Amino acid sequence: MSVLDTCDVSTQDQPSLLQPLSLRGLKLKNRMTVSPMCQHSAVDGAVQDWHIVHYGKFALGGAGLVLTESTAVRSDSRVGVADLGIWSDDHVPGLKRLSDFAHANNTAFGLQLAHAGRKAFSEPLWEGGRALSIEALDASGLQWRRVGPSAIAASGEWSEPEMLTQSEIEEIREDFVAAAKRADQADVDVIELHFGHGYLLASFLSPLSNQRTDTYGGSLENRMRFAVETAQAVREVWPDDKPLFARLSCLDGAEGSWGMEDTVALALALKAVGVDVIDCSSGGLTEETRRSNVPRGIGFQVPFAEEVRRRAGIMTQAVGIILTPEQANEIVASGKADLVALGRELLRTPYWPAEATRVLSGPEDFSSWPLQHREWLDRRHKVLSRLSESE
Repeated sequence: MSVLDTCDVSTQDQPSLLQPLSLRGLKLKNRMTVSPMCQHSAVDGAVQDWHIVHYGKFALGGAGLVLTESTAVRSDSRVGVADLGIWSDDHVPGLKRLSDFAHANNTAFGLQLAHAGRKAFSEPLWEGGRALSIEALDASGLQWRRVGPSAIAASGEWSEPEMLTQSEIEEIREDFVAAAKRADQADVDVIELHFGHGYLLASFLSPLSNQRTDTYGGSLENRMRFAVETAQAVREVWPDDKPLFARLSCLDGAEGSWGMEDTVALALALKAVGVDVIDCSSGGLTEETRRSNVPRGIGFQVPFAEEVRRRAGIMTQAVGIILTPEQANEIVASGKADLVALGRELLRTPYWPAEATRVLSGPEDFSSWPLQHREWLDRRHKVLSRLSESE
């Protein structure tokens, strides 16, 4: 049986989106995932009350898996100043509060591990999302550093990064390993390695940002080396019964840079070292954090997930302007992806997964809603039905 045979849902009666999915020793209750979204609300990387409520409402909302925002493996590698971190043992208790609450509500909890590289330290989106200037960073008193495969800035608004030495590459790889160990201590179910959006590992993939002449630059195999070695090192310490995801920018948004052929090659290499799911995103190599030059439309990244799934024989997660239960269900039912991740739509409607379950299962089914809410909603539905009949 191939890895994708376990995802063949066409012969089952339950709507495809609502069917459970087994990933190693983890069984997700459905195919709906909360996509990582930076909140810029941590204090020195630590979980705050905001995160308890923010991620908690998604656990109540019926998703099968909640993924955190980009969580920094080093204090000097954050996307934003106030991002979550996992570079210290002090971060473990707060993250465990999040995973404990998710588990208490029958939801899996995942952590996205990241190093922002040459795109480290930008403003929150509500302040513009721009790169923080060297002057602003120096005045902040923060430990900060922008690094990359080569001394090439992400764009005109970013400062030139320092070129990493091979020993520094090895050190960062070990930072990911240490972060994975802490994630296990926090009872995290899934790790997602952030290899997209122009952050550190993604910047090694592109020949535009990576102009090294050593074993980490030049050929496609060499440019993929850092990502593959990092995934392999994390897999070696991450429990065998826990899944490992990787988020890729299937097209990185720059002409003559990274495309689908490269993505399929990387997906195959990651699969070979134990990655279970490819989270298929796009863009981010050269443009500013707040923009994407990959054309957008309804479900615009779903074809990436479909192609990677078909050609690499690995499970995929689709993301990108997925709006309705019917659209999400069709993605899974047609074999385009195994999981569907939603972000902004869940900010609008945190209970979207529970409502999707109700819509796809039948208008009177509130069984996927939290017990504390279910009876109230059921009684209200009956009252509204009687009122409708009396009109």
